[in-house]
Amino acid sequence: MFNQCEYIISAVTKSQFPNHNNLPEFVFLGRSNVGKSSLINAITNRKLLAKTSSKPGKTKTINFYLIDQKFYLIDVPGYGYASKSLDERIQFGNIIETYLTNNSNIKKVFLLVDTKVGPTKDDLLTLDYLRYLALPIAIVATKSDKVGITHLSRHIKDIQSKTKVPAILVTSADKKTGIQTIIDLLGA
Repeated sequence: MFNQCEYIISAVTKSQFPNHNNLPEFVFLGRSNVGKSSLINAITNRKLLAKTSSKPGKTKTINFYLIDQKFYLIDVPGYGYASKSLDERIQFGNIIETYLTNNSNIKKVFLLVDTKVGPTKDDLLTLDYLRYLALPIAIVATKSDKVGITHLSRHIKDIQSKTKVPAILVTSADKKTGIQTIIDLLGA
């Protein structure tokens, strides 16, 4: 369990990135409404640390959360939300690219995929980009509680097949499924 979980800043430029002490950073990346903020709240056991919304596309900044003065959890704007203008999508893409490239503080990128929906075209493009950047990646299947238990294994196999990743982290922020596994990966 974490003792101190603190929201630091919502950054939109590199000059605002707060990690001047070179602490490890763990990035949560995925399409809009995949459950990034909910997962961060479940991991930290804080209901209101990361702002959640039922309306997709609300996160428009890179949000930094300092955990026990040891590492950062990073909530990145979601991609793939159609009602954003082209200019907004380009701006978000540029912010994310600036953050991800040449950042030696990133220890792992958790790429979140909705268990029920499976990997979208945008998810697969993002995965290819993360691989191109040679970043350490973990695929996280979110909202697993929304898929019936009898269909869960089929959905997980589909995600594994499309992402070409042998091991998927299966999670549910609501049921706390898989949360301890992610905490263990954070080295906490």
